[in-house]
Amino acid sequence: MRADLLTDAVDGLDEALAAVDGFDEALVGGLLRPQPGQAGALAGLADAVAGSPLASRVAEAAEKAAAGAAGEDHFVALAAARTALLGSVHDALVVRVEEAVGRPRAEESGAAPAGGGGHAANLLAAARSWLCDLARAGWRGIDHELVSGAAPVVSAMLPDPALRRPATLLDGFAAELAASCPGATLERVPVRRWADLWSRALLLTLPGAAAAPAVAEASGRLLPLGVDVQEHATAVQAQVHAVFEPADGGTPRLVRASVSAPKPDTVVGAGLWQLLRPHMSLLAAVSEGRAVELDAMPLTAEGDLVWDDARARAGEPAEVFTTARVALPAAAAFPTSPLDRHPARIAVPVLLEGYAVETGDEEDGGTVALQVAGRRLAVDTDRVPAAGPLTPEAVASSGACVGLLRWDAGEFLLQPLAVERTVRKKAVAVHAGAWAGGTTDKAGVRAEKAATDAVTVLRERAGRLLRK
Repeated sequence: MRADLLTDAVDGLDEALAAVDGFDEALVGGLLRPQPGQAGALAGLADAVAGSPLASRVAEAAEKAAAGAAGEDHFVALAAARTALLGSVHDALVVRVEEAVGRPRAEESGAAPAGGGGHAANLLAAARSWLCDLARAGWRGIDHELVSGAAPVVSAMLPDPALRRPATLLDGFAAELAASCPGATLERVPVRRWADLWSRALLLTLPGAAAAPAVAEASGRLLPLGVDVQEHATAVQAQVHAVFEPADGGTPRLVRASVSAPKPDTVVGAGLWQLLRPHMSLLAAVSEGRAVELDAMPLTAEGDLVWDDARARAGEPAEVFTTARVALPAAAAFPTSPLDRHPARIAVPVLLEGYAVETGDEEDGGTVALQVAGRRLAVDTDRVPAAGPLTPEAVASSGACVGLLRWDAGEFLLQPLAVERTVRKKAVAVHAGAWAGGTTDKAGVRAEKAATDAVTVLRERAGRLLRK
């Protein structure tokens, strides 16, 4: 790996992020009666896209917003400019990663999204109106009356599968805002997060923006690399990153397969797997170290497998580090759709070997970093799930690591998925998803039993409520 490319400055990146940050701060106070500082931030956003096809529309929108006279079209133009800037940051960082790892570049797909664009225009217009009212009030100006305006719109959108994507986003966004009301009393505003949600939701109200991605059929061999566990108080998702080798001998591709489930906040750790296992046989293959043979499995143009157990069967043993050393270097990524081009979306599978480990003391939070070719690469230990045997200590004693290269707070970070350690002169692999399909590991068995008791009690209580 050319680790120097991950630490060298990217031309224009700081300027693009500064323009986004300025606009995000302007949303905090609201754009009903903008102050001079907010007007300057709006002008900065317009200047940042002055050389793009958005230039004239964004310049007009910034001028109207600075005067407190912005309409829906103006807010949409500002959201589009913000999304385009973050998309340019995403693209620049992805190019840098591809150069660093020497992997084939993603080819743009000509496949069009499925579905029409004129669906329930009145509901989308109502959602857009509410989002514009939020921008006028600002995060400091939100109250329960304003936030509750989303409820009837969401209720009307959710029954329609074509509107499920924007409806779910609006529902979660409104719930988060409601939990923070009134905005005037907030000690800390999640400036970037709320601006991300606002701009994405606003663009999804445009005709065709929420259309389902094009889907093809994939047949061949799937070689898992690891599992990324994403946990929330009320939901959990396991996303499997893998290399897909087409049966027709085509270029190997990097793909993902995800399964999610609702959860109570009392189910944590290894108990998460009990909620996820009934939905995906792939989790068993991950924990057993096996390939999966796919037969016409639906695959989106962005590289996401729409998992169907009926189209998959367990294959031969496939060790993760062998896959990473042999198949991963030649695997090409799928392109990212325009609305998904965001630095937070970057998660590139990589293999690192021959590094030195740098650990911090407890005062530094027990940080772990890898010295790769003389450059420091921080390890994101907060992303190491408690639902498996992989720990920061295991990473610190490793000699090889398969992980996801991410970008956050101005630097690249490594999220470990599996590490290889030397134990009694033998290489031993430790995987974050080792307990996904069940385990005989003593610690895993204890965690499973505790989780089983909690899940059993919750299911019994839920059954009583349903019988009543």
